[in-house]
Amino acid sequence: MLSVEFHAHSAASYDGRDSVEMLLERAAAVGLDALAVTDHDEVSANPELLERAPEYGLVGIPGIEISSAAGHVLGLNVDEAVEPGLSFAETLDRIRDQGGIAVVPHPFQEMRSGVLANIEKSELREADAVEVYNSRLVTGYSNRQARRFAERYGLPITAGSDAHVSDMVGRAVTLVDADEPTADAICEAVVDGRTTLQTRRTPWLVSARQAYGNTRRRVRLALDSLFS
Repeated sequence: MLSVEFHAHSAASYDGRDSVEMLLERAAAVGLDALAVTDHDEVSANPELLERAPEYGLVGIPGIEISSAAGHVLGLNVDEAVEPGLSFAETLDRIRDQGGIAVVPHPFQEMRSGVLANIEKSELREADAVEVYNSRLVTGYSNRQARRFAERYGLPITAGSDAHVSDMVGRAVTLVDADEPTADAICEAVVDGRTTLQTRRTPWLVSARQAYGNTRRRVRLALDSLFS
């Protein structure tokens, strides 16, 4: 069984803070076997991830969090960015065209770009897997909704820390019964449903620091754009 973080953001995301190196250091420190970097509509961090992950004894899984027209979709084991704003179905197709898998994060959290704000539940069933535990929770109700949905329809499940700072990495971990420690084998095992979850809520203080830093970055980017 491999311990995998499937949902983490680097500084390449507009709302990420830390470098790929810091994410890898944290992943190794908490005993993970593999790390996916899933920056928002951005894959520029993936080459460094793939190059440096072995230095930390980790499998690097190139990824992206795509802003589809419906909401957020994780593309795992993909090399190229998928254009934001495409339909949910087209986004899934573009991920699979690259040999990747499509995992839908926080689908019931509509205020955080969960896809069920814009698609029917029958469409969600077309995903390769559903993130049923996102550690950045308030009450946990939306996580329970996602878990019940996946169980009802027999969908593969994952967990994700949705880390935007390195301190968050490893809060919500997916244990994957992969045939070998490679990105391909890990993703194949996810689609086959060979996963179990180890989950913890992200502490409020960590989330608050991330939210504060995110606000500062947004203001700085807006000012840079205004005066450039």
